Amino acid sequence: MPSRKTKTQEVTNAPSQSRPEPSSEVTTFFPFARYTSLVGVHTSLLAFSALLLPTTSTSLITRGVSFLPNFVPGERPTRDVVQLLTEDPVRTVAWICAGASILQAWWAGWVRAWSLEQRNQAKSKGDAIPGNSEITRQKLERRNQDDQRTAALGKAASFTLAASVVFHVVTVLFGAPMTSHLLHTYLTSLLLAVLTVFPPAYTLGPPSLGPDSPSLVSRLTWVRLFAELSPRSPLERALVYPAVGAVVGNWVGAIPIGLDWERPWQAWPLTPAFGAVGGYIVGSLVALVVSATFAFAQVDRDHEASQQAQAKVAKNKKS
Repeated sequence: MPSRKTKTQEVTNAPSQSRPEPSSEVTTFFPFARYTSLVGVHTSLLAFSALLLPTTSTSLITRGVSFLPNFVPGERPTRDVVQLLTEDPVRTVAWICAGASILQAWWAGWVRAWSLEQRNQAKSKGDAIPGNSEITRQKLERRNQDDQRTAALGKAASFTLAASVVFHVVTVLFGAPMTSHLLHTYLTSLLLAVLTVFPPAYTLGPPSLGPDSPSLVSRLTWVRLFAELSPRSPLERALVYPAVGAVVGNWVGAIPIGLDWERPWQAWPLTPAFGAVGGYIVGSLVALVVSATFAFAQVDRDHEASQQAQAKVAKNKKS
């Protein structure tokens, strides 16, 4: 009899012992369908704002009334798009900054909502079945999050403006004109700050220098993401990879300016600005591919582990 009881206990304990441990990639909330669709829309609108928004503003706003008398229905303007983009670099980069600011505010709002949803799901997994008090607490937390959204937006905007000044100084140290083309350089720095700094500042909060634990965690998170370049979740990849792509694209875009081709599109700072936008788009697509690959691989590993566990339980039952 004791041997039968021991054998029964081994069979009943086998499923719990062979159950696979949940990994961080599984527990991390990853809205693949929404993320994929929004990345496609976001990158497409960024490309549209960079290539077509400056040309549209030239024909409809800058020209104003003088453009309307020469307009003939059914005829298209004969001016080249490249000429429209290159005839006034300040205006072109300014309109790119305006379009990118609107799109980045929308994108950062969605990423912040993704982050809050991920935290709420992590809390709900650790709690029991929520009662009335738990439901009330969740409603109060949502209300506090709505109240904190405006404050977080103001802090992120202020931090982005401060980062644009830092980027301006760094750009001058890398060879940009120091006394001339100041507006050109600052608009490029502002564009780079909007692309790289605003989304993480709005999602994670700006890094704080306070001595308390939340400030320390915030600083270490920023160091891990943007100094060590080691994101650990799809959300962090959505913040880090596009930022790295924008910085690399901005730096690579400055290379054609030094060539003696004497083309209009070589005017400062057109190629760095378009390089930053292009690098950001490439980084966003790379983040999507990498996160999707890890997620699908983890699903496949979990499926194999569950099959092995079921086979082991069936084998123990037979024995």
